[in-house]
Amino acid sequence: MELLMIAVIGILFGCGTYLLLQAHLLQIIVGLALFSHGANLALMVSGGLKRGGPPLLTIGAPYADPLPQALILTAIVISFGVTAFALVLAFLTKQVCVSNDVDELAGG
Repeated sequence: MELLMIAVIGILFGCGTYLLLQAHLLQIIVGLALFSHGANLALMVSGGLKRGGPPLLTIGAPYADPLPQALILTAIVISFGVTAFALVLAFLTKQVCVSNDVDELAGG
């Protein structure tokens, strides 16, 4: 199961990197969102995956490890805020500059 998740993380990071290198602002924002989803999934996998069992530690303690869940929750909130801010910036850029192409905005 971890190998499948690692492959999905690699695909998310690869697609996110590809979209971050595109010329249109909306594609860059979607790439940023894919990158953050890949990071969240990597944090989840770092906490360990169990199939069909409760999320409990097996080494002498009958409680769940809250650190990966807390990190993922924080990362979700931060990535939502960054995505919303980037969408507003892209919308305002489209209104002011009448273009969403990064090359045209840079003056090249």
